[in-house]
Amino acid sequence: MKQSLELGLIGNCQIGALIDGAGSMVWACLPGFDGDPVFCSLLGGQSDNGNGGHFSVEMIDFARSHQRYLHNSAVLETCLYDKTGGGVRITDFAPRFRYLGRMFRPSMLVRTIEPLGGAPRIRVRLKPLFEYGATAPEITHGSNHIRYIGPEFAIRLTTDMSLTQVLEENSFVLEDTVTLLLGPDESVLESVRKIGREFYEQTLDYWQEWVRGLNIPFEWQEAVIRAAITLKLSTFEDTGAVIAAMTTSIPEAPDSGRNWDYRYCWLRDSYFVVHALNRLGAT
Repeated sequence: MKQSLELGLIGNCQIGALIDGAGSMVWACLPGFDGDPVFCSLLGGQSDNGNGGHFSVEMIDFARSHQRYLHNSAVLETCLYDKTGGGVRITDFAPRFRYLGRMFRPSMLVRTIEPLGGAPRIRVRLKPLFEYGATAPEITHGSNHIRYIGPEFAIRLTTDMSLTQVLEENSFVLEDTVTLLLGPDESVLESVRKIGREFYEQTLDYWQEWVRGLNIPFEWQEAVIRAAITLKLSTFEDTGAVIAAMTTSIPEAPDSGRNWDYRYCWLRDSYFVVHALNRLGAT
C-alpha cells in the first residue's frame, strides 16, 4: 500500500510522531528522535504479517475523515465518520508543559478517542515493532496495561478501554471516551482519564502561551505560526540541536537517491532555523 506523505506532526522536543489522515500513527521513534522507530509503516506499509509498526484506529464502514491542529498548538485532531453518519474524534499529542519549575516532556504519546454521534464501530490496532521493524515484541499485560518488550527497552500502554479489545483487535461500538497513554514501562498511579485530561489541558495551554509570545508579522500569520511550531518540535531540548526531519529513508525527491537519515543536526540548516525563530522572538 502506498503511504501518503500528507501527515500531521505531534511532539514535545523529546519525541515526535507522524499521523496520517485516517488517524494511523505511522512513524514514531522512542525514547527519543534518534531511537528505534517502533512505528515505521511510513516506510514499509501495513500488512497482516506485521510489516511496519503502527498505532491505528480503524472505523468500520469508513466513509470520510478530516484532520486539523487545535488553535495555535501541537495538538492534532482527526475525525472519522462511517457511512451511516456515526463519528469519532481522535486527539493526539505528546505532553509538554512546565512542572515544578522544569519542562515536563516525557517520552509519551497520549491518544483519546471520543464518540461524536451515531453508533460508531471502531477497531484499535497497536502494533509496535523493534529494531527497525525486524523484531516483534514480547507482550504481557496487567489489569489496565499492556507491555511491549523489545530487545533493548519496553513500552507500556495504559488505558481505560478493554485490554481484550486491544490485544485481540476486536471491533466495538464506542459509547464513551477512552484514553490511551503509550510511553515508558512505568506504572500509572492515577486515573488514566484524569491524567489524559490534565496533560491535554496543560499541553494546550503551553503551546498557546508560547505562540502568544511570538512576534508574528501581519501577513501570513497562520502559516508563520504553524511553521514556527513545526520548527520548535524539531528541537531537541537537552542540547538545543535542531534535527533536519523526524524521519529516515524518505527520498528528498522521487528517484533522487537522497534518502538519508535526516534525524541529525546540520549546523548550516540549524543556523537558519535558529535565526528564523529568533526573529519571531522564540527561545
